[in-house]
Amino acid sequence: MNLNNFISDGRQIIIERITPEIDCGRYPIKRVVGDTVVVEADIFRDGHDLIAAALRYRQAGPDPEFQDNPLYAWQEVPMVKFDNDRWRCEFKVTELGTYIYQIEAWNDRFGTWEHDMEKRVAASSVEKSDVMEGVAIVNDSLNRIPQEEQAVVKKLLAAVEATKDPVEAGKLFLTEEVTGLINRYPDRSASSFAHELKITVDPVIARFAAWYEIFPRSTGKPGTHGNFLTLIEDLPRIKSMGFDVLYLPPIHPIGRSNRKGPNNTLNAGPNDPGSPWAIGNENGGHKSIEPALGTFDDFAKLVKASKENGLTLALDFAIQCSPDHPWVKEHPDWFFVRPDGTIKYAENPPKKYQDIYPINFFGPNLAERQALWEELKSVLEFWIDKGISIFRVDNPHTKAIPFWEWVIGSIKEKHPETLFLAEAFTRPKVMRALAKAGFSQSYTYFTWRNTRAELTEYLTELTQSEMKEYYRGNLWPNTPDILHEFLVTGGLPAFRLRLVLAATLSSVYGMYSGYELGINVQRPGAEEYIDNDKFQINHYDWDVPYYHGDFIGRVNWIRKENPALHLYDNLRFYNAGDNENIIVYGKNTPDNSNIIVVVVNLDPVNVQSTWIGLPYWEWGIAPDEPYQVEDLLNSQTYTWQNEYNYVSLDPTNRGSHIFRITPARQLKEKTPQDREIDITG
Repeated sequence: MNLNNFISDGRQIIIERITPEIDCGRYPIKRVVGDTVVVEADIFRDGHDLIAAALRYRQAGPDPEFQDNPLYAWQEVPMVKFDNDRWRCEFKVTELGTYIYQIEAWNDRFGTWEHDMEKRVAASSVEKSDVMEGVAIVNDSLNRIPQEEQAVVKKLLAAVEATKDPVEAGKLFLTEEVTGLINRYPDRSASSFAHELKITVDPVIARFAAWYEIFPRSTGKPGTHGNFLTLIEDLPRIKSMGFDVLYLPPIHPIGRSNRKGPNNTLNAGPNDPGSPWAIGNENGGHKSIEPALGTFDDFAKLVKASKENGLTLALDFAIQCSPDHPWVKEHPDWFFVRPDGTIKYAENPPKKYQDIYPINFFGPNLAERQALWEELKSVLEFWIDKGISIFRVDNPHTKAIPFWEWVIGSIKEKHPETLFLAEAFTRPKVMRALAKAGFSQSYTYFTWRNTRAELTEYLTELTQSEMKEYYRGNLWPNTPDILHEFLVTGGLPAFRLRLVLAATLSSVYGMYSGYELGINVQRPGAEEYIDNDKFQINHYDWDVPYYHGDFIGRVNWIRKENPALHLYDNLRFYNAGDNENIIVYGKNTPDNSNIIVVVVNLDPVNVQSTWIGLPYWEWGIAPDEPYQVEDLLNSQTYTWQNEYNYVSLDPTNRGSHIFRITPARQLKEKTPQDREIDITG
């Protein structure tokens, strides 16, 4: 072993167990603009000498030594030891993009000497050599203290020299003016540095948003092909339900070869529109629009109208082609070619997708491989130029993870506002790897977690483990591909309870159009909708008695009005007694100014009741102090006291509570106008 690697001064201090940190700094953590980042680490050294530490941070960009932009200059916050050599600090991220942060620690020579001198002065046991040591340290500090601040130090040194009594001389060093000045300019020439870590800072919509998925072609009148303009007519209804993101499946030309018919049948009729995921025909590919949906001018109108209705438009980024896509003839090396020269279609046994060719990200021709990756990046840039900042990525787990890390990183360098949702229902480690590689949000197993135990275990993992630092779980109770048996058998009460769960367990969730009608007929032998929009054009009548868009709107209004529901990693599960059919959980802001408790009957058929236990003391409520419990979902208010209170939930009428908790003393402090609650949405 090389001795020189061990005898440097900087090796004396050890920095380890840094949090947050993903895979030893291999991947960035994720935050949104305005977040406070709390950093902790174990920092220590041998012996009893004191050490000091600070965290420096800056936005990623040009080397700060070679440019003048203050955004990229290092800023610094001191770290404070709070427990057993554990140190902590915090700082705020205020800009989109990438931040870099790094811990620095150093031997605190003056602090150690000062600490010892305080003891010696208290014991009246100061030697001349002790004073001389202090003089040497202070003299050295003059090399770091600016000229305009040196008068304090020079005055001190003169006074010490004129003082004969070592005890009195020692006292001169201990004034707040002297210690404060010298501690501001410590000797850091032999600092220890931890490795640099990164943060991806996204817009707030990356963490707090409600998604709505809809097929534009199914927004027209009966017997017609819907388009961008008919979708614009439906935007006020979607807005009234309180959604933030409007997600469209692929809008590109649809292949004709091996086109699928209704319900994924192999023989399409002449009027069957095919699957929009079979991208490409003679009208173009990923940079073109299906003519039946409209023109680029129509698309621009949709982008504009969406913004006017408070919606951000998201597009599907599906990396696959129909046999008719221009790329098939122009770049056959971008696909999987069999020995006989034919191109393999997509399969996920036993499913077969004869109308889709998957992409080969690591083809044999290196130049073609590079051209493929660059072309796919250019597709994203094309639609970003058209006003798109959010992409839902179809089956990213079947594409190369290195590609995702490269393309997402490259796009976000120029467009840090851009977000990517990973639609990956696959093995947990692959899903986590995609999130680490850069995806802003990720689909989850929520659809298949229906019992109290399943929900508690899974959501605790998502929001309380290390995953919370990089994996934002977007909860969907349904998708065009997935109609769970729970919704099939539970009817409208099941739809409502699953929506409440999705909307309140996570700060980001979504639903597929038709959920508001309680559509729940499966295709025989499959866990998906019969006659669904993937393979045919449908017409939906929203003016029916069982339409529950108003209920969805109420839930989304509650989300928007309560800051606790805007946060992702503040989920806590509470005591719901022995009744496994009732789940209780809550979210609160760090200062307890907003406290939300959700109680859900997981049984869509039967009335369920139990005593629930709430940790009122964690919210600053004293024993026996009453607190107001506002049911924001059902427009009722109760007064509770202490830990345990009784609830009974009828799924056909009132299957869930979304409570807002307010201590009684806070109510007394408010005016009557402050206490008025608008729950009209």
